Amino acid sequence: MATAVTDDRSTTIRPSGASRLRTYLELVRFSHTVFALPFAVTAALLAARRGIDPGLTAGPFGWLRPAAGILLCMVAARTAAMAFNRLVDRTIDAANPRTATRHLPRGAVGVAEVLGLVVASAAVFVAGTLLFLPNWLPLVLALPVLAWLLGYSYAKRFTPLAHLWLGAALGFAPIAAWIALRGRTLLETPADVLPAAILGLAVTLWVAGFDVIYACQDAAFDAAHGLRSIPARLGVPRALGLAKWLHAATLLVLAALPGLVPELGAIYWVAWAAIAGLLVWEHALVKPDDLSRVNQAFFTANAAIGLVLLAAIGADLVL
Repeated sequence: MATAVTDDRSTTIRPSGASRLRTYLELVRFSHTVFALPFAVTAALLAARRGIDPGLTAGPFGWLRPAAGILLCMVAARTAAMAFNRLVDRTIDAANPRTATRHLPRGAVGVAEVLGLVVASAAVFVAGTLLFLPNWLPLVLALPVLAWLLGYSYAKRFTPLAHLWLGAALGFAPIAAWIALRGRTLLETPADVLPAAILGLAVTLWVAGFDVIYACQDAAFDAAHGLRSIPARLGVPRALGLAKWLHAATLLVLAALPGLVPELGAIYWVAWAAIAGLLVWEHALVKPDDLSRVNQAFFTANAAIGLVLLAAIGADLVL
């Protein structure tokens, strides 16, 4: 929507606040938060089952404070990373016909605006870690985590492992949620974080796999411009084969989780089978000579996976 402001001399069209907010949300693909947020919530549920620092829920807000902290930090960190990626890649996006209509290349937002969004989101992320006090580990780890998230934007310029870098960026979500709730316990018993580490590894492999699939669309462009994606390096057929192996490894890692969380039972295994089916369907949609359904594979199948796992683990913990 836009608001028209008229005087005797000219007519100026100014974007309304709601329109600008929508532009920013589209810029950072806010809807894609669904890829990592369910895993952070899943880890929080598992951590709460083991017991969290009583200091986190002391006071009038109880569980609201750590729950808000996880949501706020997750959204702020992802927004900072995504906006920074758009900023760093703006010239590459402008040269690529597939991405030339993104917000920065077409002038829908300015460089200063996006930089301001990065700085503001990063500040909110760091400030959000204060909600986890007296557990100080999230605050101490905030800047290293942020550096990793922002560093991804440069990774494809020097390493074909950029897909795993992105996977690890999202894989931090369950580990970070666990540390936020049980951080001081880890100082005495580091092995306590293993369930979250398993989830984090599964997310890393899963995201790397579907990012390889998504990057197949730009294999020729990346190769021509010196960007070191897996499809540019190996070619589309071999890249899709590698993505299958990454997703097979994802399932193997998820199969190990019940060994660390005895509460997981039949419902979890039904969800595991459903996730396997979704991954098989995702790969069936994409062929080396037909990438027309990459978006369907990327958005539909992958958006469901985290939600299925969250629902199943939540049910197993409650029932």
